[in-house]
Amino acid sequence: MKIVIINGPNLNLTGKREKDIYGERSFDQFIGDLKNGFPQVELIYHQSNVEGELINWLHTYGEDKSVKGILLNGGGFTHTSVALADAVAAIERPVIEVHMSNIFAREEYRHVSYIGKHCIGSISGFEMESYLLGILKLMNQA
Repeated sequence: MKIVIINGPNLNLTGKREKDIYGERSFDQFIGDLKNGFPQVELIYHQSNVEGELINWLHTYGEDKSVKGILLNGGGFTHTSVALADAVAAIERPVIEVHMSNIFAREEYRHVSYIGKHCIGSISGFEMESYLLGILKLMNQA
């Protein structure tokens, strides 16, 4: 089973930026732990600060029938990008919106998600465990 994780802008700085919100571990360290914790799952991970790259990955994996689903943390694009929302709406694979922080406990502009309405669900506020919860949901989905 393949599950794809796509992270948007600035998530490459996890462990370095705003440690009070995102923690001290890098996402690269965490993805290794996820792969070890789910050996039955082929986890594919991408991160980009470029909106078009996120959209291209959604198009590629969204049509790949061997992919069980996609975990998408759009970062700041979550709250601004109609193009990213359109890409999620256009693909066949299920997408779960994931955020490490509780977006509803942050600045008001972060309370809006353009991508959320096109996803099967949203998980936020559980730090890196938000991804773990998303993987479990996709694994258990019929």
